[in-house]
Formats: sequence, C-alpha cells, structure tokens
Amino acid sequence: MVLTPLDLGGSTVLVTGASSGIGRETAILLSELNARLVLTARNPVRLEETRLLMSGNGHIVEPFDLSHTAEVSDWLRSQVSRCGPLNGLVHCAGTLLMSPARFVRHPDAEDLIRVNLLSAIMLMRGFCQKGCHAADSSVVLLSSIMGLSGAASMSVYGASKAALIGLSRSLAVEFAGDRIRVNCVAPGMVQTDMLEQFRELLSPEKFDAMERAHPLGFGTARDIANAVAFLLADTGRWITGSTLVVDGGYLAR
Repeated sequence: MVLTPLDLGGSTVLVTGASSGIGRETAILLSELNARLVLTARNPVRLEETRLLMSGNGHIVEPFDLSHTAEVSDWLRSQVSRCGPLNGLVHCAGTLLMSPARFVRHPDAEDLIRVNLLSAIMLMRGFCQKGCHAADSSVVLLSSIMGLSGAASMSVYGASKAALIGLSRSLAVEFAGDRIRVNCVAPGMVQTDMLEQFRELLSPEKFDAMERAHPLGFGTARDIANAVAFLLADTGRWITGSTLVVDGGYLAR
C-alpha cells in the first residue's frame, strides 16, 4: 500500500457549491482521498448527481441556499449534530456579476456580496463554535485572480473575491490558537459553467484574447481541486493566511 500525505481518511469535509464546477470536482477528489463529504448547494438533483460520481460511502447531501445568510451559522451547527465535528470546510459557492460600474444595479451587487462574501463570514462564524470543528482543521475559501488583478466590468465580483483574501488572513490569525487553518485558492479561468457565461457575454475575439492571457491555457476544475486538497491535507499543515494562485500563468504576464 502506497502512503500519501494527501490521504484524508477519517476526515469529514463540508463543500459548498458542490452541485457543479469546482465544487463538484473538489467533492469527487476529496472522496477519492477517503474523506467523508457533506455536500451542499441549492439544487438537490445536481447534488445527488455529484454524490453518484464520488467514491466511498457515508456522504451526506444537504441542499441549502447560502444567500439566506442569517440562517447559515445555525444551519452549519445542525449539520455537525448529524455528522460530527468538521475537519474541513471548502467554500466554493459563488456567483458572477459582469457589468460596467455605471450600470451596476444595487440589488445585483447586494446579492453577489451576500453569496460570495457574507455567506463565508457566517460559515466561519458557525465553524469556529465549540464542537463544530475538529482539532487541526482546515478551511479553504475560493477567491479568484479577479481579486488580485483588476479587469473592466468585474469591479463588484473582484471586490468580493479580494475581500475573501482579506477575510482569510485575519481569520488565520484569529483562529490559529484553535488550530484552524484558513487559506484561499485563487483560480484563473477554468473550464466550468462560469467560463461558458463569459463566452456568451464576450465577443469571440475578446474570449480568445482572454484564453491567450493564460500562458498555459484555461485550467480544469481538477486543477483547482488538487490545490484545495493540498491545503486541506497534512501537506498544508504549516500554511495559513495564504492565497494559492492557480491560474496558468495569468498573473505572471
């Protein structure tokens, strides 16, 4: 038997946004690394599709709308009462808003910040409570290269993703004494449904230019899931408050 420091046997990990894209691929990979998963997103049918793609047994499917931010902390504690303390939390759920600043509608900006940022704050409020996390637990928040590099028409989205980086740094310091590590992964453009949204919004020329801006081309959801697993497992035991950029060279240009 080959031993790997990425093995997550005996761990229970909650993954948000697990119905598609990076969240789904992360859940699949973590199950292959022997973790037990609690999967959440709004769509129960797609969550069940994710579960059927996973390895192992004992995974829990729990539909929930994270935009109901006032309920998030209590909801997380209710999950812990069913599955026991969490060893990990991966917050992949998020939404996209692409609009010039002069045309941004207040309800749209408010909805995006609620899902992308406020839900993360409230998840962490629940996670840090006594009995909700195991010893030496790990949290990974999905940020974006748009939180590190400006782009036209991406101001609100980029602000929400930059805020996650700031949040993770402060929480890393605050929770170090509780042995909770908090990090971010900042993906570049990855072949998911969100990339298809960009394809529909941009001209073919602009979309091709966006791909060329990634020297290694667009990534895959598995590329990001690998980074998440690295931070969750013992391979990331001495890493906290960091942002792991996985962007095919976008920020190196």
